[in-house]
Amino acid sequence: MNLRKLTLFSISTSLFLLCSTLVVQADVRLHALFTDHAILQQSKPIKVWGWAEPGEKVTVEFRKQKVTVKTSESGQWLATLKSEKAGGPDTLKVCGKNMITLNDVLVGEVWVASGQSNMEWPMSRSFEAPADIAASANNLVRHFNVQKLKADQPVTNVTGFWQIAGPLTTSNFSAVAYYFSRELQKALKVPVGVIHTSWGGSPAEVWMSEQVLASNPSTKRDILDAYATQKANLDKSLDAWKAAKAQAQQENKPFTRQMPRAPWKPTELYNGMLAPVMPYTIQGAIWYQGESNAGRAWEYRTLYADMIRNWRRDWKQGDFTFLGVQLAPFDHSRRRSLEEITATPTNSSWAELREAQVLSTKVLKNCGLAVITDVGDKDDIHPTKKAPVGARLALQARRIAYGENIVASGPTFKSMKVKDGKAVLSFESLGGGLEARGGELKGFALSGDDQQFVWAKAELQGDKIVVSHPQITKPAAVRFGWADFPVVNLFNKEGLPASPFRTDDFPMTTAPKK
Repeated sequence: MNLRKLTLFSISTSLFLLCSTLVVQADVRLHALFTDHAILQQSKPIKVWGWAEPGEKVTVEFRKQKVTVKTSESGQWLATLKSEKAGGPDTLKVCGKNMITLNDVLVGEVWVASGQSNMEWPMSRSFEAPADIAASANNLVRHFNVQKLKADQPVTNVTGFWQIAGPLTTSNFSAVAYYFSRELQKALKVPVGVIHTSWGGSPAEVWMSEQVLASNPSTKRDILDAYATQKANLDKSLDAWKAAKAQAQQENKPFTRQMPRAPWKPTELYNGMLAPVMPYTIQGAIWYQGESNAGRAWEYRTLYADMIRNWRRDWKQGDFTFLGVQLAPFDHSRRRSLEEITATPTNSSWAELREAQVLSTKVLKNCGLAVITDVGDKDDIHPTKKAPVGARLALQARRIAYGENIVASGPTFKSMKVKDGKAVLSFESLGGGLEARGGELKGFALSGDDQQFVWAKAELQGDKIVVSHPQITKPAAVRFGWADFPVVNLFNKEGLPASPFRTDDFPMTTAPKK
């Protein structure tokens, strides 16, 4: 190429890049949730949003609707479409100075799935995964996986895309979210989409806004202010670590000390992985978390409920359905035999957290809980049997979100009375009736006024359970499944396990000391 051609080539290239830059700056852009294969929520106003030049008019077309909005001074636009019926596929078009066309868009049910590692746990590592993955092809089940991001302030977008369930994609889906969506789609006969946003090990407070944490004096003190102290201590530890490492290098000595780990920062996942998807129209949320808060179970009584209120307030879609998963059985001591685990009744922070989860379902509307005392693993905090978890969440959704008259939970404690030196327990959610699976009832402990619990005999008498012990003639309290790893076998005839409970108000191990 001669000099003249080279010069013309350079000028042409520069002009092309300049024009391309100008076009990119002026182009209408969509939020990452709007891609091919997206599922939009049925029977509710549909929000579509993105960015463009300030003042630019943007038109959104879907089915027979056509809505034009004007971009704000900050460059953001949001169009609200009227509700649509389930179905598709359809095309969604967005037009400003450029045209964006999304293909294969469905309308159905949209749920958010969040929490820590047991929600993040992929299909590829789940029980009997190969067979379920091989049979997972279903154009009406789709997932959007939000990539992990920690942020100090709320961000406006996420990274991810919609995927259709099938043997080549499902292995990377959240197992709990997949089984939930599979069972829900089978029952409702409409498309079901899940926005999965979780992070292993995360405590609940990182999924909450700073405003909400700061509005409660106890969480401000114990979480926000405590983090500031932790951060200051971390900085000192890091400085000491760096100094020690530098000295070791200077003296040509090996250095094996681990770098101090940063604590979770409150609000960082709310900012990076939740707030940016909040305008998306949804039906509800499923939540599997609590292991990282078990040591602060008493605090979780208010924290969990505050988090649900936080999501509902900021999503601005009313009291949408919120479904949690109760903590699975797990033995923190590891490798103990069942005989050792069940030797005597003990206090349990995990039992206290399970109780905190139950309490939130009682104080808030449209909340449910999937009980999984029968699918834990005493030696693994990540039980691999996720199918029952997703299926029980789907039952809760069908009852609470969709109003189906079905049995969606196992027996739950209602009341206790003492008669003839025995404790007589009544229950709700009986379904077809109570039953003990695999022999006599297990997991019931009884105490007198001395608050000393002993394993007791429990007998089914119709829809009641009678608990007794020969040495306790004046029962004061009953506990059921009150352990990190509860060994229990009370179900209803629909095969759903009873939730652990206690009838007492004795002091808890994680409660503040008076």
